[in-house]
Amino acid sequence: MTESRKTGSNRHVETYDPGYNGEIRNVRVPALAWDIAANLLLPPGFDESKKYPAVVCGHPIGSCKEQTSGNIYGAALAKEGYVAVAFDASFQGESGGEPRLIEDPTQRVADFSHVVDYLVTQDFIDADRIAVLGVCGSGGYCISSAMIERRFKAVVSVTGVNFGRLMNEEFSQFDPVAALEQMAAQRTAEARGGEPRVDNYLPASPDEAEKAGATEVDLYEATLYYRTPRGEQPNGCTSALFSHQSKAVGWDAFTRAEKLLTQPLLVATGDVPGAFGAYRDGREIFRRAASKDKELVEIAGGTHYDLYDNKDAVAQILDRAIPFLAEHV
Repeated sequence: MTESRKTGSNRHVETYDPGYNGEIRNVRVPALAWDIAANLLLPPGFDESKKYPAVVCGHPIGSCKEQTSGNIYGAALAKEGYVAVAFDASFQGESGGEPRLIEDPTQRVADFSHVVDYLVTQDFIDADRIAVLGVCGSGGYCISSAMIERRFKAVVSVTGVNFGRLMNEEFSQFDPVAALEQMAAQRTAEARGGEPRVDNYLPASPDEAEKAGATEVDLYEATLYYRTPRGEQPNGCTSALFSHQSKAVGWDAFTRAEKLLTQPLLVATGDVPGAFGAYRDGREIFRRAASKDKELVEIAGGTHYDLYDNKDAVAQILDRAIPFLAEHV
């Protein structure tokens, strides 16, 4: 483990370029009473008459399909011959669902199965060769999904965070019961016609973060990613409807992993611990998973956000993930 650090002095990150030049198709995936917006990243030289393996790519909390899950990992896997599917979470981005800006772990997990439902209806997909990859919050959601979604044959969790654990700790100031009481009061106010409370996860800019003293490694580097051209996208969702976060407080990504998480598993983390807890969560799920075939990839000196797009960190992960998927999917 590398000692955690403050990062306000260095804003330059050399980002990974997948070198992808294939076709991207925008599709709508039926969910419950709405559609999920997804991008199909097709392999170069794609032939509709052939069968391809697929990887469903879930985006981080606060993110969208055009960021790391799609433009880094999805693109890299498509270049390797997979149909990669990056999708926006329900209630976020270009996906449907009302009210907007909900981060609901149970729905986030269900979204993965809706995407698989779509894939198995496509003639060019080999339904027996589908894997899942998630980054940050989706690194936890994809694990929870794989426990009940047996159509996933392999799981890759990149700097995965157990959002339920995070909501019980940092995101509730370590007082989840008090947070639940506040959510309940706010939901009642909104039901009676009051203004919705929308909380922003991040400072407005790196400068504002430094002025406010928000230089803890995960928080500051999140601001560098989401509040600068490095990662900023129009559909990014760095805000959440406070009144609907109670589900996350009562949810846990790793429940029954010792029994139900049996697929081959690759867990990638940086070894720099931060407030979001990906380092500890990664080591925990690697230990607890029932998977007989599992790999732990720790990036020396890597932070949570290095694993989003840092050239060296992503290259190291793909060097392990690509042969892992080739073996198991």
